[in-house]
Amino acid sequence: MFTGIVEELGEVAEITPFSDSQGESARIALRGPETTSDAAHGDSIAVNGVCLTVTGVDGGVFTADVMKETLDRSSLGALRPGSPVNLERAAKVSDRLGGHIVQGHVDGTAELLERTPAARWETLRFSLPGHLARYVVEKGSIAVDGVSLTVASVEPVAFTVSLIPTTLELTTLGRKGPGDPVNLEVDVVAKYVERLTQAVRTGEAS
Repeated sequence: MFTGIVEELGEVAEITPFSDSQGESARIALRGPETTSDAAHGDSIAVNGVCLTVTGVDGGVFTADVMKETLDRSSLGALRPGSPVNLERAAKVSDRLGGHIVQGHVDGTAELLERTPAARWETLRFSLPGHLARYVVEKGSIAVDGVSLTVASVEPVAFTVSLIPTTLELTTLGRKGPGDPVNLEVDVVAKYVERLTQAVRTGEAS
């Protein structure tokens, strides 16, 4: 589990593609000295909001294998050597939950439509996939590239967030331009509530 509070802005060091009977996959090497300071084989690290398992650590660089399913359902397939990435280690039970509960299981991708600067912040407007729209509400939580954000406004096919200077400086969202893809993870609580209310309506709940 993660909190959506990015610990470090890392970068892609190397990508090694593979191809087998199951389709394309890749091994990604990611540079993040802080994130790897206590990382070990088998640990979980969120990369742009995608939970990946550490397969090796060497001198501030960790590797992770990314399967076809992950490449198909996230924006990780668009990464290239040198691409900046948001990194967050899994939360400890004793940690403060500074953001919201983030699983690192991407629900879909979107793209940045526009960014509007203001004196002290920026407003970013993202597309909103139809199958996720019902989970996104004004003042609710959403993870964008693994960053826990509060939804400022919602339209039928888009939503906006307002970013403070710290978020713009320390995450990839400060570097995104219109048309760039992002990973979305909606609030898991909303999905559980939907599932439970459906069960009640159909008489499945006991």
